[in-house]
Amino acid sequence: MQGVMQGVTPLLDVQDLSVAFEQPGSGPGGGPDDLTNGLAVDKVSFSLERGKTLCLVGESGCGKTVTALSLLRLLPMPPARISHGSVFFDGQNLTTMNEKELRRIRGNRACMVFQDPMTSLNPVMRVGDQIGESLRLHRGMTAAEARETATAMLARVNIPDPALRVRDFPHQMSGGMRQRVMIAMALACSPDLIIADEPTTALDVTVQKQILDLMRCLIKGSGSGLLLITHDLGVVAQVADDVAVMYAGRIVEEGPARGVLEAPSHPYTIGLIRSRPGAVPPKSRLAAIPGTVPGLWARPQACTFHPRCPHAFERCRVDAPPLFTLEGGKKKRCWLAERPL
Repeated sequence: MQGVMQGVTPLLDVQDLSVAFEQPGSGPGGGPDDLTNGLAVDKVSFSLERGKTLCLVGESGCGKTVTALSLLRLLPMPPARISHGSVFFDGQNLTTMNEKELRRIRGNRACMVFQDPMTSLNPVMRVGDQIGESLRLHRGMTAAEARETATAMLARVNIPDPALRVRDFPHQMSGGMRQRVMIAMALACSPDLIIADEPTTALDVTVQKQILDLMRCLIKGSGSGLLLITHDLGVVAQVADDVAVMYAGRIVEEGPARGVLEAPSHPYTIGLIRSRPGAVPPKSRLAAIPGTVPGLWARPQACTFHPRCPHAFERCRVDAPPLFTLEGGKKKRCWLAERPL
């Protein structure tokens, strides 16, 4: 998180990152060259230390995945554009690197587990060859060595009969197995940084726990760092050291996981925690946050959460709150920090 010990360089240090998307035909002329920009990510900052797990949490549409993709510059540009800020990985500024320099890092020292394996895996390549591709490129392995390592990686993510399944094509596997192949691909080169976008969405509870335990052991044992994108607060409670809660492109609360989950302070975080199963007595209706996350080109002025906030007052509709520092290492972006309930 922000505020890493003085003198210690964080593995990942994101500073005031803003990512804008162009919308054609939205100005006075309405033509394709008439563009306006919508901020999907609005001056987001956070840090991740080695051996730690940071969970980025929020509803669909809040900007979590765009943030994750922009770190390794995986968004198509245009229409996306990093309009402000920087991303430092192990002291190197990824936002100023050229494509050749980035390729040496992607899939090798930093990797990403994508949310949808059906669109991320090559349908005409055997899964073993896809896992081995990065090993041959970045580690100089022969085809036989890469195949042997790929088989070991499939076993590591608990795919049965790995020596046989290594020759399968993606369509021959279940959704959960495909997701585990994606995780095996990401872990193959023992990266320093793993960015995982909802990595357990397609998995049943038992396999989900196995995968989370595997990733946690890898992080603790190797000194790697894990940035986990999720909406599942149960997953956060299992693996997170720190949490950053995101809403409408901004981080609204951050801090140690236990402090955020047990004593949330931002109205949005409180609403998220109250809306999960187990937060209310049995047979009671779940609490819900009214409304929806505003669209990219319909973000309200000042505090972006104020139209849905039960505690909003006039200043919330006029001024954007800064990120206030609270006790216990927490921060929140809310004017209630100055006038508690």
